[in-house]
Amino acid sequence: MRWLKQQIEVHGGAVSRGLGLIALAIGGIVLARTALPSLASAGGLSGGEALAEPTSQPAREAVAEIELLPPFVAQDSQGPSVRRQAMLETIIPDRPRMLIARYTVQRGDTLFGIAENFGLKPETLLWGNYDVLQDNPQSLRPGQELRVLPVDGTYYEWNAGDGLTAVATFFGVSFQDIIDWPGNNLPQDLNPEDPKIEPGTRLVIPDGRREFVSWRAPRITRSNPAVAKLAGPGACGSIYDGPVGEGFFIWPTPATFLSGYGFSDFHPGIDIAGSEGTAVYASATGVVVYAGWNNYGYGEMVVIDHGDGWQTLYAHLSQVNVGCGQATFQGNVIGRVGNTGNSSGAHLHFETESDAYGKVNPYNFVSP
Repeated sequence: MRWLKQQIEVHGGAVSRGLGLIALAIGGIVLARTALPSLASAGGLSGGEALAEPTSQPAREAVAEIELLPPFVAQDSQGPSVRRQAMLETIIPDRPRMLIARYTVQRGDTLFGIAENFGLKPETLLWGNYDVLQDNPQSLRPGQELRVLPVDGTYYEWNAGDGLTAVATFFGVSFQDIIDWPGNNLPQDLNPEDPKIEPGTRLVIPDGRREFVSWRAPRITRSNPAVAKLAGPGACGSIYDGPVGEGFFIWPTPATFLSGYGFSDFHPGIDIAGSEGTAVYASATGVVVYAGWNNYGYGEMVVIDHGDGWQTLYAHLSQVNVGCGQATFQGNVIGRVGNTGNSSGAHLHFETESDAYGKVNPYNFVSP
């Protein structure tokens, strides 16, 4: 019996190993390892008897590694994660500009629009282009070439005999501010009292400012209308008397929205939209103290003194319907919307002025 048992063990082991080699040849270690336990039970292999291990087991190791991995759990789409962003264009960061640029005015441009496109204040464009605009935003015309400063401030061309301290004081900055601006290319050891800067050198004055050269119409009263005699042929020369205003104003034209500029230090009125020929009404009762052409950019203009310390002005008219000394009442037609003088399109330039407050924003005293 012992001899028979040994023969069974020997032949059973040989058969098992032979089958394992055949399985390896046709399909791989994994199939062989899976089939052997069932073969052992069917072929009479002894329980607890181990089969000889093959010399190489890459498939078993791979299976073991996969079985040991933790189960996959999908992440909550609402949880924190790093998401890929599709970028169709490369974003290039803005680089600071140090030098003065040039811009040619296009049809439809406004001073405010150009300034916004370059990230500047409108007054910076005026201060940088006095020779072109004369501190008057209404002087803007297509084809003009403007200097565009790299930062808000003023522009100055050096003159022989200038002192850097005096120039800086005039513009409300320190001389070191001017020296430190890289685009000015000034040495740090420069003598501010005798800087020896070449005449004609163009300097940027960062954060500098100056007073605007006034192009505004003067306050014209019925007691002294001749004060406007230098303003143009529309000036009146006699002393007038007549009705007094009601103490409030009405909107002076049918259109109710602005077409260009609002009230500011350099634009002492509002520009009201309107088609050429649209009626313009007296905002309050009073006496006409200017009627006709103005030489300072207002074109055809009417000024009414209201007798209560107030004056209203209506400019760029296409037609003037009143004359010097004429009494006019609130709501009367005094002219027509136009595009005369320094104007880039039909509109009404409307101003209000008080003896107590000076030029004031009409929006604070009248609403459409």
